[in-house]
Amino acid sequence: MTDSSNPHGPIRAVNKLRRLLLLGGLAAATPSLRAADRQRGLQFPRDFGSHNEQRTEWWYATGVLQAAGQQHAGFGFQLTFFRSRNDAVSADHPSRFAARHLLFAHAALTDLQAGRLQHAQRIARWSGRDDASLAFASQTDTRVVLDGWRLQREGGSGASRYAAALDARRDGGFALELQLAATQPLLLHGEAGYFRRGESEAASHYYSEPQLAVAGRITPTDGRTLDVTGRAWLDHEHGDTFLPPDAVGWDWIGMNLHDGGALMATRIRRADGSTVWSAASWRPAGAASASTFEGSLVQFTPGKRHWNSPATQARYPVEWTLRTPAGHYLVKSRLDAQELDNRNSTGTVYWEGLCDLLDADTGRAVGGGYLEMTGYALPLRI
Repeated sequence: MTDSSNPHGPIRAVNKLRRLLLLGGLAAATPSLRAADRQRGLQFPRDFGSHNEQRTEWWYATGVLQAAGQQHAGFGFQLTFFRSRNDAVSADHPSRFAARHLLFAHAALTDLQAGRLQHAQRIARWSGRDDASLAFASQTDTRVVLDGWRLQREGGSGASRYAAALDARRDGGFALELQLAATQPLLLHGEAGYFRRGESEAASHYYSEPQLAVAGRITPTDGRTLDVTGRAWLDHEHGDTFLPPDAVGWDWIGMNLHDGGALMATRIRRADGSTVWSAASWRPAGAASASTFEGSLVQFTPGKRHWNSPATQARYPVEWTLRTPAGHYLVKSRLDAQELDNRNSTGTVYWEGLCDLLDADTGRAVGGGYLEMTGYALPLRI
């Protein structure tokens, strides 16, 4: 859906489809997860695929990379595919070209040595059919394609292998081609994958694949092609209502622990900075299942260090204290300027970046991964 011969083509296409999203009623209120959905649990391999009956869905991969033969600070990457159902088009619409869904993709590459975040995005219509060729999300397994970008899974439910690829160089951006291999079982959040987001009916189905072993190559905007290895984290989440009525956004971490464990923690936040709801999943190294903590057991506290965005004027805490029954941690940004401005596609602005996880009592590094902060520049609406 972009025009490679015109540098303004991608932006025009994005704005056109965003108007379709806004006018078509995707933002209209829809029911939360049905009771049957809550009870059925996740079933694989089916639940690796798209859930077109639900309003919103994403597949989200982040990771830490090191270039072969180089000792500098390395890279972080993020690749996310979103699906949004267009309720303005009826399910029985006769045309196979009807835009029953919109697909979005966001990608970022953090170059720590250069101190730079590179960002790209795509958007397209999707009819909802698995046989679409240019933009689709399979309903039987993870296979998402958008304008040449792709994320595809194969293997058993405990032995996933993902191929992730994108090329944004026609827009002056970067490229990556990575293989992500599971080293651990799936991590189901909440109640066997049913994840509450407060005392309201906001909830989702949510699982992660932590400690993915990564190998492949990246091409930053300077034109070098580098062989890389590293560790990644993948989330897949779907539902109808993600935020309680009084919430404006969330703070979230997905951290691969150096000892082989995994930690996800999140809090949902009001406009005044107070917490609506918080939760965490912690799985120690070698364990088959995770411990889940909720409410006052999970406490996010902003540190003294903040970063002010020159583009949006948002003020982000780039250092946090996190208390859970699993430990007392510090989360510290490895590069402060990691804001992603997607007002021309999904209409969102968020900070999402590479961070270290430290033991708060000793200062020792115990893990690394990504921190995401939404709702600071403008309220999040999904």
